[in-house]
Amino acid sequence: MVHPMSRSFAGGLLAAVAVWLAAGAIEAAESATDSWQEEVAVGRRHWAFQKPVAPALPDVRNADWPRSDIDRFLLAAMEEAGVGPVADADRTALLRRLSFDLIGLPPTPAEIDDFLADTSATAVERVVDRLLASPRFGERWARHWLDVARYADSSGKETNLPYPHAWRYRDWVIAAFNDDKPYDRFLREQLAGDLLRHSGPADQARKIIATGFLALGPKALNERDRRQFQMDMVDEQIDVVSQSMLGLTLACARCHDHKTDPVSQRDYYGLAGIFLSSETLFGTGAQLQNAHPSSLVELPPEAGLPAAVAPLPAGDLERLEREVGELTASADALAREAAEARRAGRDRDGAAAFLRVRVARDRAAGARSDLDQFRADGSPRSLAMGVLDRPDAVDSPLLARGDVDQPGETVPRGLVEVLCAEDEPRKIAAGSGRLDLAFWIASRDNPLAARVMANRVWLKLMGQGIVATPDNFGIMGMEPSHPELLDHLAVAFMEDGWSVKKLIRRIVLSRGYGLAAVHDAANHAVDPDNRLRWRMDQRRLDAEVIRDAMRAVAGRLDLEPTAGSPIARIREDRRGMIEMLTRSRTRSDDCRSIFLPIVRDQVPEALAVFDFPDASLVSGQREESNVPSQALFLLNNEEVVSLARSFAARVAGLPGPLPERLAAAFGMALGRRPTPAETRAIADFWTDFSVRHARRATGAGPRGGAAEAESLALVAYCQALFATAEFRHVN
Repeated sequence: MVHPMSRSFAGGLLAAVAVWLAAGAIEAAESATDSWQEEVAVGRRHWAFQKPVAPALPDVRNADWPRSDIDRFLLAAMEEAGVGPVADADRTALLRRLSFDLIGLPPTPAEIDDFLADTSATAVERVVDRLLASPRFGERWARHWLDVARYADSSGKETNLPYPHAWRYRDWVIAAFNDDKPYDRFLREQLAGDLLRHSGPADQARKIIATGFLALGPKALNERDRRQFQMDMVDEQIDVVSQSMLGLTLACARCHDHKTDPVSQRDYYGLAGIFLSSETLFGTGAQLQNAHPSSLVELPPEAGLPAAVAPLPAGDLERLEREVGELTASADALAREAAEARRAGRDRDGAAAFLRVRVARDRAAGARSDLDQFRADGSPRSLAMGVLDRPDAVDSPLLARGDVDQPGETVPRGLVEVLCAEDEPRKIAAGSGRLDLAFWIASRDNPLAARVMANRVWLKLMGQGIVATPDNFGIMGMEPSHPELLDHLAVAFMEDGWSVKKLIRRIVLSRGYGLAAVHDAANHAVDPDNRLRWRMDQRRLDAEVIRDAMRAVAGRLDLEPTAGSPIARIREDRRGMIEMLTRSRTRSDDCRSIFLPIVRDQVPEALAVFDFPDASLVSGQREESNVPSQALFLLNNEEVVSLARSFAARVAGLPGPLPERLAAAFGMALGRRPTPAETRAIADFWTDFSVRHARRATGAGPRGGAAEAESLALVAYCQALFATAEFRHVN
């Protein structure tokens, strides 16, 4: 028996311990809060988290060399390090560089002749302005953004179902670059286009299409836990937004405070609430492998946008309606039979019965998806992937170690603390918060948006970024090689109305851009990585550019933009997509590469072999390999051989004697005339090849043998030009 006084003493002791623990917990929490605020204050001093300010132009000793303010920053750094710029590139090399960089295609012989004939001081400016105004410009530069936006026409991962309407976002990006849409608007529309004011149905539709940026990421559609799927999708959205627009890896704070950057889990789950309050519509139909079917956004019919499919005649529409009814009835009948068999104890193989019912329901759902693309009169509906606000906004719980089964305190929707001014409101007052997020990211007060894009443009034009980690400006990212130049470009970018074309023009008209790609031993000893930009780097062309260049030189490139995508014209299942891919591999498709469907994990060989990026990841900078498979592809691929034949036929039709035609082919492929040594090598190749093959020819007589040998030699010569390192490199 316990004495009452003992109980009183024990109770008092427990109460005292509880008070002591509570006080300690409060003190620890306050200490943790103070420590975090100190970490944020220190973090704000990181160079990338401070607003860019226009720096003073540096003094240089060689005042005659700079052609622009950019050149003064470059030369000042070179002079400080004791290196000097190499000579300027020759005019043909500069034209080839400009053409590939701005439109992704080689200059034509006529364009080369016109440029060389124009000896005026403004000749280069005229070329730059012509290329920037070309519709081909948007097709080239959209691809750079699509790398960052992880664009693809399928969901990837285990199920890899098609995204039949992803092409609308691709076309929106192309149009945005061609129209020189201000970059701040470009960002805002992708984050919250559905919430922005619009001038009419067409403008509203385009802004909704822009939000496809948030919808077209990879998805584990076979994930059975709805909460896990939702949080994984939100994580992917936070990751792409933060890396592409801010150059930060905010998704690293999902399971714990960021290990290196001053970004907390509370910051992460504040952003998560924004995306949880938004409905992501990606348009994959219900089936066995898809536990998360999704609808699409229907665009206003009066917007006048192209549809993914052609109108259905009345007879075909009725046939499709009957098919939907028959398949649905058949699936229902199978389901009833299976249920009766279970009740009667006759269901010996329940799994097989389940699969029969499931396959029947999938076929019915596929037919229903086909029918849903049309209105009652057979006209196609205009559908798009996108994001819309949910009726009710929600805040996200903070998940311990990112585990959906361990929710903690609820975190109000909000912005990232370290990137906000101390007196700037971070919490979302109303709605999902996507509109707040869009205006915050695309603001002049945001220290990162303009810097990150200026660095991306510099990287694509110069071969390496001022910040060598274009998707990571955080603590673990590389320090800028020219911090003042980066701020100069970022501030000028904003002052020019966030014009990407003006930024590109500013860079390509600099003398630094026009340097030759030659070696200098003394400079190399000081700066082997060319971080100081004393020469232009040699760069291998991107996979799409190599593919398009071969078609352009062969006279087979179709410059008509492709309407829609083959993905939109197949059943919404994996089998239909695989059949489409199989067909596409066996026939020639001469559209520009940007219009090819990109199915995750099924990238066309012509792109994959030359380091096309993983479409499930943000890829600000591509890998650049030089491996045997590339040479073997150019020697053995049937499509390359077919293009070489087309190139040879084009050369055979040129006027003039054979040596002139061979020299012209050299110029079409490489953008320059062959040197005397190369001319002799071409003649030796031609003689050797023709003689050997003329001897092998039989049954055609001497003239027939010679003609056949000449034809084969011309094809081999054209293919050899495709296979040269110079053809697939610029500079």
